[in-house]
Amino acid sequence: MDHRLLEIVACPVCKGKLAFDKEKQELVCKFDRLAYPIKEGIPVLLEPEARIMTIDEGR
Repeated sequence: MDHRLLEIVACPVCKGKLAFDKEKQELVCKFDRLAYPIKEGIPVLLEPEARIMTIDEGR
């Protein structure tokens, strides 16, 4: 994931910053506890496509 892209993308729900989870290939919003998938190198920033993170993951 290009770090320049991380500077401009935002969570579509709260407009907050997203963190890159390299292992799971996801962009994570810790505030909303949502993880957006990255498919074929392209972030899918659609709320219906997001995975709800568990309480343990949100820490």
